[in-house]
This record gives sequence, C-alpha cells and structure tokens, in this order.
Amino acid sequence: MKGIILAGGAGSRLYPLTQVASKQLQPVFDKPMVYYPLSTLIEGGVREFCLISTPHDLPRFRQLFGDGTRWGISIDYREQAQPQGIAQAFRIADSFIGSDSVTLILGDNIFYGGDSFFRAFSEFTTGATIFGYHVHDPERYGVVEFDAAGRAISIEEKPKQPKSNYAVPGLYLYDNDVVAIAKALKPSARGELEITDVNLEYLRRGTLHVQRLGRGFAWLDAGTSSSLHDASAYVQTIEKRQGIKVGCPEEAAFRRGFLSLDQLHSLTASLPNCEYRDYLAAVVSEGRRLGGVA
Repeated sequence: MKGIILAGGAGSRLYPLTQVASKQLQPVFDKPMVYYPLSTLIEGGVREFCLISTPHDLPRFRQLFGDGTRWGISIDYREQAQPQGIAQAFRIADSFIGSDSVTLILGDNIFYGGDSFFRAFSEFTTGATIFGYHVHDPERYGVVEFDAAGRAISIEEKPKQPKSNYAVPGLYLYDNDVVAIAKALKPSARGELEITDVNLEYLRRGTLHVQRLGRGFAWLDAGTSSSLHDASAYVQTIEKRQGIKVGCPEEAAFRRGFLSLDQLHSLTASLPNCEYRDYLAAVVSEGRRLGGVA
C-alpha cells in the first residue's frame, strides 16, 4: 500500500502563523505537525509516500524530509496549484499510485493509541476502509450514520442536523478503484472534489467498511489556533507521563523494521545535541540491551 500526505491549503484558520510557515510545518509540542501523519503511516507499514502541497511550500517539505531514505522510506513530491478538495489528491498522485492500493492522510490530523487502528492496514484487501470517531460537534465534519447492526448506511458532509456523533477523521484506505472514482467526480456546490463523494461511491458498491474508534483512542485536528494548542498540550502530557514520543518517524521506522539498530544509531549520532536526540539515543540503548530488538 502506498501513502499520500495531503499538506496543502492556505491555512487561513491559523492566520497569522501561516504567514511564516505552512500549517503542516507549525510545531505541535516538539515536532513539526507533519511528523505525526508521517509517523502514523509508517507505523501502518507504508514505505512509499507522496507528499502533496502548494508550489510555495513544497521546497520547505523537501528541505525537511529529503527523499526519505534516512528513514528507510521514499518520498515523492507533487504540487497542488489550487486546492480543489481532498479527492483531488488522487488525480494529482495518479502516476504515483499506479496499480496499488493507497491510503491518504491529512497533514493536520494526529492519531494516537490502539493496536486495532493499525490492524486496519494489515488486514486491508479491497474496497475502502474509513474510521468513525465520536465527537461532540459532528456538524463540522463528514458524519456516518449506522443501522442497528452497526453497518454504515449514510455519510453526510457537514450536515446541519447530524444523524450521529461519529465524524470521519482524515485518514482513508482505498483499493485502486479510487483513482477512477476520483476522476469521475463532479465538483460539489462549494466547488470541491469531496472525499465524502468518494466514500459514498464505495458505500453504494457495498465495499465500504467503517471502523469505529473506541475510547482510549485520540484523534486531533490541529487546523485552528486553539486546536493546535490543545494538540501540543496533549502530546506534551503523553510524552511526559509515559516517557515515549508521539509522532517520531525515526522510532516508527525502526520498530517497523525499515531501519536497523545500527542505522538508527548512525542517524541519531548525526543529529544536533537536543532532547530529541537524547530520546532516540535511549531507544538505541534499549535496543542494544534487548539484543537488537526494541
């Protein structure tokens, strides 16, 4: 499965911060925001990435990530000249996707907790898998309605009267049919290629699976100033309490086997003296103690 990180948009809800750097490069506690979705997909087993952003911001992402080889992954870069909806990403990344299945994650979405979440990646075979997360303000999101048996029966984009409290977070898994589906879409009333319309097509075909994320799982949308602050506070609390880092691509790549212990050691040694390096050095030490497996 290949992975797309959609990191475009004007970031107007974060003005004036986005006058300095794009939304997805803003800090969430001790790391750039985009580290979190990248780490999520690495933890899901994805090694081939396409990062989509504006022509203005792409050079900054290239500077941050390079080609990804230091993490045992590959990163392609594509321009989104004008934001025209999430589903536009599949048109932009058509040649990158090729004949493979693909997962798309939004660059301002942070996920944390729960092994069952990542089983969705390993168990994915065909159709589409999306997620449902219980929120108190579902009218801000795409909303899934379930029947008495727990099956999804409808999805509405930002409904005025939501039929449930289950919002669809910004992470989607699709088989290769998504490319043709995205190409056939017509713009919505607001002029965008809606990801909800993609999901509705899979629902119509009977191949949409919606996995509800239970208590103990966290989904944070860091797209506004207040939610950015909340996300930073949450990550800081988890890291301080548990002594582990959230959204650390180096560690994620090591634990997935994309990097050997020696490669992680060399990578850590190349970093400047800082708390981030100290943490990775501790991961390496633990790996040595456990005989090469952390």
